[in-house]
Amino acid sequence: MSRGYFTHGGVSFPRLLYSPRGLEAAREFPVEDDDVFNVTYQKSGTVWMLEILSLIRSDGDPGWCRSVPNWDRGPWLETLLGLRRARGNPRPRLISSHLPVQLFPRAFFTSKAKVIYTVRNPKDVLVSLFHFSRIFRPYKDPGTLESFMDQFLRGEVPFGSWFQHVRGWLQLRGHPNFFCITYEELQQDLRGSVTRLCEFLGRPLSAGAIDAVVANASFAAMSQNPMSNFSLSPLFILDLRRGPFLRKGVCGDWRNHLSAEQSARFDRAYRRHMAGLGVRFPWDPPPGSPPGGTAAEETPPGTPPDSPGIPQTPPGPHLPSPPPPTHPTPPP
Repeated sequence: MSRGYFTHGGVSFPRLLYSPRGLEAAREFPVEDDDVFNVTYQKSGTVWMLEILSLIRSDGDPGWCRSVPNWDRGPWLETLLGLRRARGNPRPRLISSHLPVQLFPRAFFTSKAKVIYTVRNPKDVLVSLFHFSRIFRPYKDPGTLESFMDQFLRGEVPFGSWFQHVRGWLQLRGHPNFFCITYEELQQDLRGSVTRLCEFLGRPLSAGAIDAVVANASFAAMSQNPMSNFSLSPLFILDLRRGPFLRKGVCGDWRNHLSAEQSARFDRAYRRHMAGLGVRFPWDPPPGSPPGGTAAEETPPGTPPDSPGIPQTPPGPHLPSPPPPTHPTPPP
């Protein structure tokens, strides 16, 4: 059962796994120049990207992914256990995090370490997080989807507002140590996405190795791998009797859950919160479409996505310290 939440830096965290001491320790984490951070808002492809990065590091050989749990391969920085694992792992380290940019390790911003930031259609994030909250014991029961959507739009969920998380991290777009990709791009062109990731990481792979990464990072392969599907997670963390951790791994599942009214209401909030960002995502409605009446749609499968408008550049100089968040953090 959930043990309630606490607030740190204006963001809510569940007490069962997180603590103010652990979050402060994460803020002071000693970053190395060859660290690679796998950063997302929750339910946005974190585990998938970790599998891809693990396979790239192994030149496509699935041995590491099949013998070491993913929480050891790319530990979560914001938990004390994950922090200890991250400190002890051999370099170059893979480290995962859901932290917003303002709570991220200070040392990152004066290092050559890299962040890969994966963004997903927030409607799919909402639906996935709703189902996840039913099996993840540290989280409160989500109640109805209607009430949970209201909490999500207000940012009153663990790790805070999706909108502020994305806006905060995208302040770093264009910097050479920052790579942003969408979940939808991974779905539509995994091989091309892996190739771009290899270029960003400065780790070129042969065509055969890239094929191996793509094959072993598929949803089917991950679902069958106990080191990746969280079937080894203790019952006090995940109640898999209520559903699998890797549920569907698709784009557009929100259509099976949100009514037309809910979708339109979500769209209005999306337009309001994301106004002026200067980035187009694959799920954004066409320019000039009437506000509120049309759901923000992702590109149909098999169609090249709209350009997200996020520059990708090769490794280079250091990142500057992040500017203040665009919007104030919502109350817990």
